[in-house]
Order: sequence, then C-alpha cells, then structure tokens
Amino acid sequence: MMKDMFFTTEQVAKELGISKQTLFRYERKGVFPKARRNLINQWRQYTTDDLRRLKDIIRRSIA
Repeated sequence: MMKDMFFTTEQVAKELGISKQTLFRYERKGVFPKARRNLINQWRQYTTDDLRRLKDIIRRSIA
C-alpha cells in the first residue's frame, strides 16, 4: 500500500510563487484554509489536492 505524499510549507510556497511567511499570513487571515498538521511534530503538511486548491485561490485573487 502506498502512503499519501505530503508537501512541506517550503515546497508549497515555492510552487505558489510566494514566501512561507505569506503562506502563513494567508492562512491566519482566512484566505487559505488551515493546513492539516503532522501528528508527531505538528508541522503543516499539504496534499496534491491541497496544492491544487491553493493554486485556484491564488488564480482567482489575481483575476
């Protein structure tokens, strides 16, 4: 069985073309939904679907 693939905040920010701080700010302000957290270290983790949704949000805000 294959495990789900998760992306780090650094990877997601780079893919979105924003800084990690902006990613955190957008989450705090409610622009982005809250990310799920790793149960062990509480770091944010994103799936491919999460990344797709965040890209859609960015695209809509630019248009």
